[in-house]
Amino acid sequence: MKVEAECESCLLSRGQVATYQATTNPALRFRCLAEIVKLLSRDFKSTSVAAEIGTKRDRIIKQLTSNNDPYLRTKRLANEKALKMLPHAKKLVEAGNNQQERFKKACLCAIVGNIMEFDIPGHKFTLNDLAACFREASKDLIIDDIDKAYALAKKANTVLYLADNAGEIVFDTLLVEQLKNMGLKVIYVVKGGPVINDATMDDVELSNMDKYADEVITTGTDAVGLQKKEVSPEFLKIYDAAELVFAKGMGYAETLTEYKLTKPHLLLFRTKCVPVANYFCVPRDKNVAKLMP
Repeated sequence: MKVEAECESCLLSRGQVATYQATTNPALRFRCLAEIVKLLSRDFKSTSVAAEIGTKRDRIIKQLTSNNDPYLRTKRLANEKALKMLPHAKKLVEAGNNQQERFKKACLCAIVGNIMEFDIPGHKFTLNDLAACFREASKDLIIDDIDKAYALAKKANTVLYLADNAGEIVFDTLLVEQLKNMGLKVIYVVKGGPVINDATMDDVELSNMDKYADEVITTGTDAVGLQKKEVSPEFLKIYDAAELVFAKGMGYAETLTEYKLTKPHLLLFRTKCVPVANYFCVPRDKNVAKLMP
């Protein structure tokens, strides 16, 4: 998925927020923003992918400020709020009358978790909004390939589950649990290092995901989404061998659409910005469960 014109202002805006969270030093803040402007001037083209530029931007901030995880506090708050909401979400899933209904409800809860994203211009969200988001989840589902994905999962043996954000990972446990109940082996994947508010191994422990998934691995990199030139050979080998992939969030949507996919991928995300919504031909602020290719 290529950038649209408004992606440039978003990349810069998120860079400013991350910089201000990374350091209180005015001189460092100025230097970071100046370098990000240079990056955008050099790399922002009609053929660019936002996730790739976002990765470079965040590395600039981390390197110049010596702060490896500017969103650390925000991620902890998101995990804490999600854990408080988890019993409510679990009841919603368990209300399903059969395995397929519980699978669908768990997918919806996982998508609601993807709403937990901060500092995207125009995406208005606070942690207090979660309860309302769960109530509206089904109504907001604008692309619904969940039943198709369920049929594929019933035939599979192993699922690779690509995680997105901290906080969100807590609600992923509900879907991983359903996949396990279906007899599947689930390999859960987090980022190899901090990038924006994406989940890392630290969040695995906080969310108890390690108690649900059969195996938890990393992409081997701090890159946004799935960038094959960035990930580790070990991850790529596991990814290539997977029968079915569940991919959370806009970063994976932006990057996986750049490849010719040879296996089914279920993209689960909220359209939190107009360019992503436009790509999938849906409105902004809607829930998507899109099976690709």
